[in-house]
Amino acid sequence: MADRSASVSWEVYVAPPELMPGGDLAPGETERSWSPISATLISGERDAVLVDALLTVGQADDLANWVTAHGMNLTAVYITHGHGDHWFGLGSLLDRFPNVRAFALPAVIEQMRRGSTPEFFESFWRPRFDGKLPSELVFPEPLEDRTIELEGHELIAVELGHTDTDQTSALHVPDVGLVVAGDAAYNDVHLYLAESDPQGRRDWIAALDTIESLHPETVIAGHQRAGRHDGPEIIEETRRYIRDFDRIAATTSTARDLYHQVIALHPDRINPDALWISAQAVKPSPSDGQ
Repeated sequence: MADRSASVSWEVYVAPPELMPGGDLAPGETERSWSPISATLISGERDAVLVDALLTVGQADDLANWVTAHGMNLTAVYITHGHGDHWFGLGSLLDRFPNVRAFALPAVIEQMRRGSTPEFFESFWRPRFDGKLPSELVFPEPLEDRTIELEGHELIAVELGHTDTDQTSALHVPDVGLVVAGDAAYNDVHLYLAESDPQGRRDWIAALDTIESLHPETVIAGHQRAGRHDGPEIIEETRRYIRDFDRIAATTSTARDLYHQVIALHPDRINPDALWISAQAVKPSPSDGQ
């Protein structure tokens, strides 16, 4: 019998942290940045599928150059979830690859639209990335049957529900034990928990359980330290961080206390700004400014 897995490979592109204008800096920090974002190219013998499209026009252009350098025929782009940092670059990619179709689950598209209304785009995204964002957003098509075919291999969209936002998904390639997890998993980067109340944190852990039940050999996180191993161990690492945050949130009264106690347990993860935003969302208190 032929080894079907031998004809599928993947590589991960990690866009470096994107600096943002100064503002409410995390304690002890001197600058603000957006977490590094990953995109994954899943390749067969000739064709390839890209997972996620990054944030800025510059990031998308660099990603397109990286894809082109692989010499594959890009057939599809899959978007894992509705946060703009994983899909605002889609229009730039489709300009470079006009024959490519872009897909996401219907619930993900609904979340994309909720998170990119003109009001929210102007109030949240533009102040942080003014001059770097596309002038027009392009949405993917709904992936109704939850499957993308790559040279006879099934790439299966897995609904995960709430992770770092609502209505998220992962892409599973059973033939090679690969899960591209989107933001359900973080790899050595502080988690964004600002949209996760206690129930949301429980739901996120359940989503990690769903990924674990697929018995993956490789798990690719949506936010990761470049060069770190994409192993299944990041499932438990992410789960442990959520549980630590949840436990500390229940026993602290200010964002600053929550922030410092989580930092003490996870001192080496990058981009503490994400933790500071999360802590302030969970503990909005006047005393945090002291």
